Amino acid sequence: MGSGVKGDDASWSEDVMDFAPPLRIEPSPRWVRAELAGKTIADSKRTLLHVTYGPPIRPGARKPELPGYFFPEDDVDTSILSPAEIIDGRRWWHAEIDGVRVEFAAWTYDEPAGPSAALARHITFDWDQMDAWYEEAEEVYEHARDPQHRVDILASSRNVEVDFRGKHLAASERPYLLFETTLPTRFYLPPDDVDFGLLEPSDLVTRCPYKGTARYWSVVGGGSEGRNVAWSYPDPIPENPRIRGLIAFYNERLDITVDGELVDRPRTPWS
Repeated sequence: MGSGVKGDDASWSEDVMDFAPPLRIEPSPRWVRAELAGKTIADSKRTLLHVTYGPPIRPGARKPELPGYFFPEDDVDTSILSPAEIIDGRRWWHAEIDGVRVEFAAWTYDEPAGPSAALARHITFDWDQMDAWYEEAEEVYEHARDPQHRVDILASSRNVEVDFRGKHLAASERPYLLFETTLPTRFYLPPDDVDFGLLEPSDLVTRCPYKGTARYWSVVGGGSEGRNVAWSYPDPIPENPRIRGLIAFYNERLDITVDGELVDRPRTPWS
């Protein structure tokens, strides 16, 4: 998937799972740390990367399950953990440190088998409930980076038009096309080619470990379908500087025409 979905309109159901890659577990060469209440509670140079995409698993959560790290038990401060319950084959723990208590903070497979067998005696933490995560000396947001996940950004001369219920939101012959593993092609347009008179800023802010922090716009008078349909990365991560300040639109909710042909609306969590 590659895009953080905290606080936005993404939703998960069985009919959008066919595009998600299968579960993958592999050793990570990265030094990984998790912090809670200002203290490092897991610190390891021998984590296992757990690559999976699916519906939320933590009770009460709406963010989907995304790639994360499993730490060997010896690299975790287990003194802060207390048993919670077993849900859908996952054994959960609460965490408490210096008076800070986090419900359902950590989990592992109760009886790991098959592809998950390598995770025996390993523990992972709910990403969002930690104060911070680090890969080497850099903080990483939303979920673990998957080394097999690619983001390629290419300048193009395609003619791209964006419409919503008869409103012509944008037209450009100088887009940048962003190709990201498992996601639809995204068309990033220069701000001068977007009609901001038809858009209003949103309070939504999301983070992606592959691109950075995004801000959003909604269609004026567009109702729920027009909410948060456009976004931009004003200060993307160093690996992807070419999208700085450009505007992208959700293919799932808008009519996007490329070189005169209407692009099919893909079925994704953002539909």
